[in-house]
Amino acid sequence: MNEVLRLEGLTKSYGNVPVLKGIDLTVRRGETVCLIGASGSGKSTLLRCVNFLGYPTSGRIFLEGKLVGREITDRSGTKLVKYREAELCSVRAHVGMVFQQFNLFPHMTAEENVMIAPIKIRGLTKSQARDLAAVHLKKVGILEKARSYPGQLSGGQQQRVAIARALAMEPAIMLFDEATSALDPELVGEVLLAMRQLAQDGTTMLVVTHELGFAYNVAHRVAFLHEGTIHEEGTPEEVLVKPCKSRTQDFLRGHTTFRMPEPKL
Repeated sequence: MNEVLRLEGLTKSYGNVPVLKGIDLTVRRGETVCLIGASGSGKSTLLRCVNFLGYPTSGRIFLEGKLVGREITDRSGTKLVKYREAELCSVRAHVGMVFQQFNLFPHMTAEENVMIAPIKIRGLTKSQARDLAAVHLKKVGILEKARSYPGQLSGGQQQRVAIARALAMEPAIMLFDEATSALDPELVGEVLLAMRQLAQDGTTMLVVTHELGFAYNVAHRVAFLHEGTIHEEGTPEEVLVKPCKSRTQDFLRGHTTFRMPEPKL
């Protein structure tokens, strides 16, 4: 599979506080990679760096084989990457992101929320954007709510509209930052089902999640983050059922909502 995203030595600090400490990660076309770990381990910060909602402190990000930014060497001989805002706008258009909160425009229908970015950014006509919105609202199972306003939708329905909105930009990769954490428990399943269908359709996804059952059943690979590093990475079976590292084992033991399957013989 072709690489869609590659991170090399990615770091991020806030002042003197390091949050990411040298992340190396590759996501290939059609893969779903799940990031798990305790709160504060750096998962959401990693996604924000990939989408340049936060600038990496150091390291390199490659999107579809191309380095984002321009690598330079400063007077001390340290290699740095400089970014131009115009380039980052293009990157953000090719990296879809779904947040914990839905962030829909309350005065627009579900359909209009999905249409606005393709019209404003991709230059589609209203007719083209409406057709595109129908495709993606159907993909997440909510086409019948196209003319409804966010206030008329449940949290799960609003989040599926947010997913359709990101898909409408036809991004190279979709990022999900705890997409179900703001939902009532009975609504979580419908969003996970929509995400699972995207994975089955071959959508490239990098998913931060506490839903370990989803990670086990859907992900191609799972990465466990601890204190800003990828502490353990492998298949769902390797990381969630037969983890090698004691810290991963402790994390899984504390996750009472996930019952580990019997190891395969």
